[in-house]
Amino acid sequence: MAKLAEEMNPEGSQYQILLSCPFGISPSQVSVDFSKSHDRVPHPDPDLEDSISQVWEKRAQGNSSLFNGQKFRFQYGSYSLDGDGGSGGTNEVQHVCLRLGLTDYRTFVGTNLSSLWEKFLVTSQDDSIRCRHTSSPLGNGAVIETSDKKIIVLRRSNNVGEFPGHYVFPGGHPEPTAVGIDYHQLENNVQTGELLNKKVTQEMFDSIICEVVEETGIPASSLSPPLFIGISRRELNVRPAMFFFVKCSHHSDDIPRLYSSAEDGFESTQLHTVSLDELKMMTSRMPGCHHGGYALYELMLQRLKNIKETSVSAKEDDT
Repeated sequence: MAKLAEEMNPEGSQYQILLSCPFGISPSQVSVDFSKSHDRVPHPDPDLEDSISQVWEKRAQGNSSLFNGQKFRFQYGSYSLDGDGGSGGTNEVQHVCLRLGLTDYRTFVGTNLSSLWEKFLVTSQDDSIRCRHTSSPLGNGAVIETSDKKIIVLRRSNNVGEFPGHYVFPGGHPEPTAVGIDYHQLENNVQTGELLNKKVTQEMFDSIICEVVEETGIPASSLSPPLFIGISRRELNVRPAMFFFVKCSHHSDDIPRLYSSAEDGFESTQLHTVSLDELKMMTSRMPGCHHGGYALYELMLQRLKNIKETSVSAKEDDT
């Protein structure tokens, strides 16, 4: 427990909201530009580049459950949108385009999660330049609301590679292999590239449902279609994650039973169903990207409250 307390530091919980869509948007309002041009740029220092494999080998030796795999790389500062979708924006975003490249978990561990991670950053106000040498795989998380308005939170296992023992929303990563991507080989043809982009877009939404099912044991039939509510970044390690809002038809009392048979239950040690006030108290013990996920959920709730108050006010004016 002492080790856990040391790891739950305020620095690791700091975040930045990169994109907020508090009304929630569906797959038809999201597109992806998947291209090699959005891949990581190797660092010019050969010793720093060599450290990536060294860090990975050391981490892998100490944790047999770690394995390498392809991930989608988030190209910082290069999403585009129609409408006012920034944090605090009041107008609805009609469309968001995410620009993604390809990376892998090994490079993520050797850049973002390395003790040398700040050496991979470039001094610039432009995040696409500042983070050009980092892996920055796009993670995902789901704010799941049960039928009695409780939120599902997991406590991460001590065997996971990132922020062991912390509270998180269910999630993981969209997977390139789920849409047949092992390397950049298909997007060169315009027609094939467009089809691939559509498949990657759908994977952004399909993957979060898969992660929820695997980590909580809740069947997909009990989950609403996910709504994309934004992207946050953990300031420590410049780690990006996209977040979704999902409704669950089960009462919170049913969730522990479902969790007991979760396929990936080994990735966490506990599941909690908590009120909004309880959730707020847990945020200081969340990685920054998930703390940011909570902030995105708060923005969504605030928007719903504003809409309700506006509707009530309009009805009173009519009378």
